Amino acid sequence: MTYTSHLIRHSRKIKLLRNESSSSSVLVRLFSTEANSSIKSDNLVRINQLPGNINGGFIGASSIPRISNRMRIGNNSVSRNAFSSSQLYSRRGFATDSALPPHQEIGMPSLSPTMTEGNVARWLKKVGDKVTAGEVLCEIETDKATVEMECMEDGYLAKIIHDDGAKEIQVGEVIAITVEEEDDIAKFSDYKASSTASSGEAKSSPEPSPPKKEAEPVSSPEPTSSVAAEPPQSEGRSFASPLAKKLAEENNVPISSVKGTGPDGSIVKADIEDYLASKASAPKAKATTQASNLDYTDLPHTQIRKITASRLLQSKQTIPHYYLTVDSCVDKLMELRSQLNSVQEASGGKRISVNDLVVKAAALALRKVPQCNSSWTNDYIRQYNNVNINVAVQTEHGLFVPVVKDADKKGLSKIGEEIKQLADKAKKNSLKPDDYEGGTFTISNLGGPFGVKQFCAIISPPQAGILAVGSAEKRVVPGAGPDQFKFASFMPVTLSCDHRVIDGAIGAEWLKAFKGYIENPETMLL
Repeated sequence: MTYTSHLIRHSRKIKLLRNESSSSSVLVRLFSTEANSSIKSDNLVRINQLPGNINGGFIGASSIPRISNRMRIGNNSVSRNAFSSSQLYSRRGFATDSALPPHQEIGMPSLSPTMTEGNVARWLKKVGDKVTAGEVLCEIETDKATVEMECMEDGYLAKIIHDDGAKEIQVGEVIAITVEEEDDIAKFSDYKASSTASSGEAKSSPEPSPPKKEAEPVSSPEPTSSVAAEPPQSEGRSFASPLAKKLAEENNVPISSVKGTGPDGSIVKADIEDYLASKASAPKAKATTQASNLDYTDLPHTQIRKITASRLLQSKQTIPHYYLTVDSCVDKLMELRSQLNSVQEASGGKRISVNDLVVKAAALALRKVPQCNSSWTNDYIRQYNNVNINVAVQTEHGLFVPVVKDADKKGLSKIGEEIKQLADKAKKNSLKPDDYEGGTFTISNLGGPFGVKQFCAIISPPQAGILAVGSAEKRVVPGAGPDQFKFASFMPVTLSCDHRVIDGAIGAEWLKAFKGYIENPETMLL
């Protein structure tokens, strides 16, 4: 009833305000939801009337324009345009302690689609420094590379939560505090932030486990296909379920030596397994003792290594791989490369490698057989219009796969130049997300640099194919006449396919197109 009377009184006031349509301003009541707002909810505020906005009507607190002093800090160099997948974690903090002014908690940003945690490589600003928009605040080591994180607005760095070298910081976890006023910096000297940022996905605190209840021993559940254990018939006889008997016979376990934990002391499958495990514990302890005498070095996992291992494991467990291998004669390819390099050297350009020609041939084959330039989703197969080729590069920091975008539309010299630049950045661990994201197909070449004859590569999800390139070797082949022979160089390549996307005939058609470009390289120039 009290709430209804309030509404009636406010409605009457609104009606009076509407009658003052000729006035240049209106009086409205603000119901503020902000705890520290300087405008109290029981005050009337005069708002200048703007044409087409108020028209003498009631205006809520959410309609009053407010200046937000929220500072967003993120990897501006890549997230403004090219890096759309990054997520910036920051939130406005209103501490319960009245001595702390409004502040900004900066969380560990998500700088790649596969990133779940990151490391702070080093801070380029220290506590008390003024930060302006566009300045680099710190360097973050992601699962792919080391990325600079820039400021997007002005302010002061009040607190660094995680110092240089801090590792395995979860995405969203607070790493720094910023304020707008320099006088507020000292108030955050003892500030302790929560472990999560304001991404809206804060980790839920673990619920207290319910009190344990003492229960009677229950037998391990048997598979539904098993037959119930035999009921005891007489004293001194060991009863066992059919599965337990079968397992005991296969491992030469005497039933009489096993203590049953099933109903009425019957022996179940779990009892046999426990017995076998106890028998195997002694040799294991001996082996552990022997292994302790070995001389070894433990190498900690790098962030890149952990993410690569996780994605490769996911690929082999969830993608149905199959493999197609062909041999391509590269004599004409090597001859064309020699001619092109002569032209490049005369004009001061960089030499073209065999891998550059392979990338170009693969890109053109993908344009010719677009079904292989696709990826699998639960609802549809996504076929890409862009042909972006990832090229595997091994470095001391781990395996990188920078991408050559629109490789089917670029010339050989341009492809070669980009691959060299990306490889140099990978070796320096300075790749940006735009340098390795957006690939639709991958090439891994272990033949030229390492001399590997043939291998099968693991598909990089969500792509549907990867080409493994082996080393070329000379072979004796039949000549024109019946007793004539000649030498020719052949390069084996193996296409790993996701069978959900690329059927066997489609994969063979792509390899046929690829082989055609390799064995007749002049067609790539048309």
